[in-house]
Amino acid sequence: MQAFLIDTLNGASYGLLLFLLSAGLTLIFSMLGVLNFAHASFYMLGAYLGVTLAGWFGFGWALVLAPLAAGLAGALFEVALLRRARPGGPLNALLLTFGAAWAIGEIVKLVWGLQPLAATVPAWLDGSLFTFGGAAFSRYRGFAMLMSAAMLLLIFVALRVSQTGLVVRAALTHAAAVEALGHDVPRVRTLVFALGTALAALAGVVAAPLFVVEPAMAESVGSIVFVVVVTGGLGSLGGAFVASLAVGFLQTFAVASDVSFGALAARAGVTLAPAWSALTLAQAAPLLPYLLLVAMLAVRPQGLFGRRGEDA
Repeated sequence: MQAFLIDTLNGASYGLLLFLLSAGLTLIFSMLGVLNFAHASFYMLGAYLGVTLAGWFGFGWALVLAPLAAGLAGALFEVALLRRARPGGPLNALLLTFGAAWAIGEIVKLVWGLQPLAATVPAWLDGSLFTFGGAAFSRYRGFAMLMSAAMLLLIFVALRVSQTGLVVRAALTHAAAVEALGHDVPRVRTLVFALGTALAALAGVVAAPLFVVEPAMAESVGSIVFVVVVTGGLGSLGGAFVASLAVGFLQTFAVASDVSFGALAARAGVTLAPAWSALTLAQAAPLLPYLLLVAMLAVRPQGLFGRRGEDA
């Protein structure tokens, strides 16, 4: 029972962290209609900036300064490059973000090198939050859950309650009407792109002590993020939230399991080859999100909660 509780909390913390990352990509696609291939690279940039700034000023300042720096970089990228590429069609914008992802990766290698960086947990977040039946849940994972949940609440309030959120939601489907009312729609798009990249960088800062900070981290997490946003439904924040938790629980429980495919097949009355019988769910855990994506595309290609243009 205690192991199940800890695995559930670990799965929730991982899922909420995935949502913090995928929410920015979802907002950008909803507003600009662009699948930002550089999104995971901004996540990696946030992790590197977070480790560096935490060493200079402390972890608290890193949580503020790294997302601000990444958001500013995202705003400059949108104004100087993406805004010029979007009129040429979605393919031009997609290729531009793909090139930006490559460029950010090379810049990270030039500045920080190829070796992994050590991201330490701050002293005030070190240790266990609580212990249940001998199994401990770390204080830092609790903090990551709290941070992700706070961002979820902030995004919801900003989009549903604030005047800016009203303009953003109206501009999704009626940009010409919003512009006719005197609002600067291009500036709103820049704001949304900057917010999306800042959320990605914040996820990188929070994730740095939990994962390895190295130049390949963008590739390792980028594909998972696209699994989340496609499974949830492109442009749907609610879908991204549900899909993030689903992937988080799926991978966490699979990693914690010692069940083999041979045992599962035996229960179903099926006999597998010896090589497949010895394979465990923990070994197959990295493949499970992609199997979930394939199943979703086969059953409901538009994702859990609709398509772009629908209310998130």
